[in-house]
Amino acid sequence: MNEFIEFCNKMSQLDEATITELERILKLKRASKNEYLAYSNNLSKELFFIRKGIVKFCFNGDGKEFIMRFFEENILFSDIESYTQRKFSKYNIIAIENTEYFSMSFFEFEQLCLKHHKLETFFRKFMVRANLNMMARISEILEEDAKKRYSNFIVKNPKLLERISLGDLANYLGITQVSLSRIRATK
Repeated sequence: MNEFIEFCNKMSQLDEATITELERILKLKRASKNEYLAYSNNLSKELFFIRKGIVKFCFNGDGKEFIMRFFEENILFSDIESYTQRKFSKYNIIAIENTEYFSMSFFEFEQLCLKHHKLETFFRKFMVRANLNMMARISEILEEDAKKRYSNFIVKNPKLLERISLGDLANYLGITQVSLSRIRATK
């Protein structure tokens, strides 16, 4: 559990009372490779924090998988849109490798935020960061060609590149595996 508390403390130093209550709502879970942590067409009710492993945040459109994000160790995430808008999620969350993660009820977490100012401060800062990351991802998809997206991915995620399949990388970049092979051959 220390990993999640350390993650929070980097943005807002939590006091002992907050940590104690937060630890009560955290549940350590495991998912095998290719196991779903969450399914599309369901309401998002949980926050996830990866302790060990990688998951992909993806959806299917026209029979093709699109990967919005990969989440690896020490990252907090959820389908915020589904939870806040109270609408069914478009996304699946799938383990790419055997994964250990903490989950917590979004509702319980929000109740703790109301009670503990430092936790609310953490969550506000986290949401700003999540929004900036999503805007950067959308900008990249809209403004960069596939070669540039691949180059950016290599620079920003060299260790992740070793842990994901080429098929998943192609789906993240929004290209076919054949196109990815051509790009990789020119590097």
